[in-house]
Amino acid sequence: MMQVHRDLARLPEFRNAVITIGTFDGVHKGHQQIINQLKATAAAIGGETVIITFHPHPRKIVGNYGGNVALLNTLDEKIMLLNEAGIHHLVVVPFTEVFANQSAEAYCKDFIYQYFKPSKIIIGYDHRFGKNRSGDYHLLEKMSEILGFEVIEINAQILNEITVSSTKVRQALLEHDITTANQLLGYPYFFEGAVVKGNQLGRTIGYPTANIAIATEEKLIPANGVYAVIVSIVNSQQSTANSHKGMMNIGIRPTIDGGARVIEVNIFDFNEDIYDQTIQVHIQAYIRGEVKFNGLDALKNQLKEDAVQAKELLA
Repeated sequence: MMQVHRDLARLPEFRNAVITIGTFDGVHKGHQQIINQLKATAAAIGGETVIITFHPHPRKIVGNYGGNVALLNTLDEKIMLLNEAGIHHLVVVPFTEVFANQSAEAYCKDFIYQYFKPSKIIIGYDHRFGKNRSGDYHLLEKMSEILGFEVIEINAQILNEITVSSTKVRQALLEHDITTANQLLGYPYFFEGAVVKGNQLGRTIGYPTANIAIATEEKLIPANGVYAVIVSIVNSQQSTANSHKGMMNIGIRPTIDGGARVIEVNIFDFNEDIYDQTIQVHIQAYIRGEVKFNGLDALKNQLKEDAVQAKELLA
């Protein structure tokens, strides 16, 4: 079980720490290569794997992106995926303007060395840190001679693959290309949210839906349309139980009201009351785009076809 640390003042003494630093957004197949290198390096010296990540996303603090950072993972999702990847420690560092404005030398000495006493640091040649992003791989190498750790460079090809993959996943999700997104991620794209009361029209036409409120605006939601999904109910211990097949609509429901964007899931063969519960939705396949139908009967007939297609895709 991975240990998650959120307070630098209360970190344990790591044993031969092998560390890497990054946002790891998506924890996709490119990231998995770094994780495998981290694990192999630690195993060879009887050490512990430590991933250092930042929250909120550094771009929100030092970039001019404001709130417009579309993330593939929330922090909780990232924790879940890194735990599954078999990492020993995840350190979530609060990213603030004060942290961003420390000198590059202070970052090496007062942050990396003081808190982690690393045996080895696995890092990309393009890793920048400290005020005005003035610190780089060469400074870390220079400091390593003074502070007594080894710096291992991540292959440039892997770094390029990570950047390209992250961009491609985001593009694919916004272009209905779920197949490509899921292949690059190495798992079906997912999100979770609380089930809230909608206008309950779905149940009157035979397709009751769970309306989902996403907790964070940063999470990237795929393009409007209808999708085949697997749904899990998240229990109080944050583990998921009982997977159910279903179909999901993301959009403005032009046939009904054409109002605000909603996310609604019709869970097949399911009639439990799950209001206020959290559900996790894993997107398996894209079915069709959002269409304005000529009345509820036409919509109902299309939903019947969608359900058949979703069941075939999920079979």
